[in-house]
Amino acid sequence: MKILADINTRKNDIASFLCFLLAGALLIWAAYAAWTNFRTSTPHIDKEKYPISGIDISAHNGKADLHKAADSGIDFVWMKATEGVTFQDKNFAANHREAGEAGLARGAYHFFRFDKDGVEQAINLLETIGERRLELGVAIDVESSGNPTEIDTDTIKERISAMVDYLNLRGIAPTLYCNKKDYYQYLADSFPGNSLWICSFSDDPISADWTFWQYSHKGTAKGIKGNVDLNVFSGTEDDWQQFINQQQYQGNNYVN
Repeated sequence: MKILADINTRKNDIASFLCFLLAGALLIWAAYAAWTNFRTSTPHIDKEKYPISGIDISAHNGKADLHKAADSGIDFVWMKATEGVTFQDKNFAANHREAGEAGLARGAYHFFRFDKDGVEQAINLLETIGERRLELGVAIDVESSGNPTEIDTDTIKERISAMVDYLNLRGIAPTLYCNKKDYYQYLADSFPGNSLWICSFSDDPISADWTFWQYSHKGTAKGIKGNVDLNVFSGTEDDWQQFINQQQYQGNNYVN
């Protein structure tokens, strides 16, 4: 009988220990989920301070009804055009056309590949946008996520500089997009004349001067299924018009 009692006691101890481990794991998971939600939650946006708002989209957002998006009150849209030296976003042409018809200010962005030549990437972007009118000009998306990790920082910075320099020679001053970490690793103090488009989920985006702030990956907009990135412009409506006058790209025979 004593042996059976000892066995039952041990079973109870093991069950209690497993319950303890399960409870601990659940607490850790809940804490992590809460922290992740807090870290990526949408900061407060003062509409009086930032009256100009917009979204950025790519083929990942599916077929976007940008007329409905415009009706919901946004002013601009950044559209993915290219990536690397050969990739072209399959929805870019349609998004560009519909955004123009909806009266949205349009910009085209290029996802920069760390493992590809900067000039070749610039050529891919320019060939894709062609003579299309872009009120916001173009942007280069610089982020370590989705890129190879084995390439040294100096090589990456040289390739970014090569792309920026080539676009400058073609009369285009690109806006540079990145998050805080990548800004300080790849862009800080290297491109003082270019506009900054910063991704940040804090109320104070960054200590550097910025032009666009992507403040959420979990936004919603009419006409777009699922989550969409939300952005604001730093400045007044007069500042906005001045920015467009300086940045807009159009060829001699641009396509609306």
